[in-house]
Amino acid sequence: MPPQVDPIPSGVLFEAETQTADLGLAADVSKLKQAAPKKYEYVYFNIVWFIFLHTVSLYGLYLAFTSAKWQTNLFACVMHLACAIGVGAGSHRLWTHKGYKARTPLRILLMIWQTMAFQDCIFEWARDHRTHHKYADTDADPHNSVRGLFFSHCGWLCCKKSPEVIEGGKRIDVTDLYEDSVVMFQKKHYMKMMPILCFVLPTIIPVYFWNETWLNAFCIPTILRYTFGINVVWSINSFAHHYGFRPYDKSLNPRDNVAIWMFCLEGFHNYHHTFPWDYRATEYPFYNMLTPTVVFIDLMAKIGQAYDLKSVSPDIIKKRAHRTGDGTHNLWGWDDPEFTENLKAQYSVITNAEKKVD
Repeated sequence: MPPQVDPIPSGVLFEAETQTADLGLAADVSKLKQAAPKKYEYVYFNIVWFIFLHTVSLYGLYLAFTSAKWQTNLFACVMHLACAIGVGAGSHRLWTHKGYKARTPLRILLMIWQTMAFQDCIFEWARDHRTHHKYADTDADPHNSVRGLFFSHCGWLCCKKSPEVIEGGKRIDVTDLYEDSVVMFQKKHYMKMMPILCFVLPTIIPVYFWNETWLNAFCIPTILRYTFGINVVWSINSFAHHYGFRPYDKSLNPRDNVAIWMFCLEGFHNYHHTFPWDYRATEYPFYNMLTPTVVFIDLMAKIGQAYDLKSVSPDIIKKRAHRTGDGTHNLWGWDDPEFTENLKAQYSVITNAEKKVD
């Protein structure tokens, strides 16, 4: 099958791209979800690298419970949180989706934390993630979930990009990234900064500040912390595209899943793909108050470092959920007040109805 040289958008990035009053696309994009036969060109270095990371991380997990000092384990957690905010509040919500604006000191801090996370420079991260949203779950999506759980988790990084993905990336407008001095500075110096911030300092600090062993310092706050961080992001690309509910748009593969949120602290993925420019994780305040990236952005807004925070009104959310959702909006259990008798009847007689048809 020839490469798809003219990818068709299956999602939106910004408010200006929406076509309906409830901020969606006018066309039915569910028919665009596909995964054409593909011959994979493997990147063997990445495969070996991932095997090494996960092997050492398992040993690091053992050391964390048997020989590491409590300061080392705490330091690893703090490092992970900083990296998660650098990616979530930085390369994701700020630079990819422009969900809010940030002043220079905050942008520099987020750039440092994002570099420490080692998930590509901001420019490449934002370009690829915009491509993912614009052509979600099509052949132009870098981690197309239609190709399976493993591919969307980490398999896409084990092979070269397809021509469709490359073409989709070329069609993404990244003018704002080129005009951002912080993004361009990092892009230019990334390969010099990243090893120091991601691998050298996290290993040296525990050794010299609280006399940790070199082995523990390398395996826990460096390798285990890094491996756990990338798996958190990968899980949103994989599990959150396969398991859960689609209360806002059933034509989109991403799902809302509280269990995934408990692991990743980002799990309301149907909401995010429906309204990607919203700086919040979800419409529900309770979960936003427990989501570190959202709490961080709110805190930065209070001290004047973040401003023009974007969110979607409750009225628009309800209209969109009513028009395109799968009927599970505000549905958290059988006894939920929103779960009307009609809905109970609808969801409980499916099996019987199918038997009658047979």
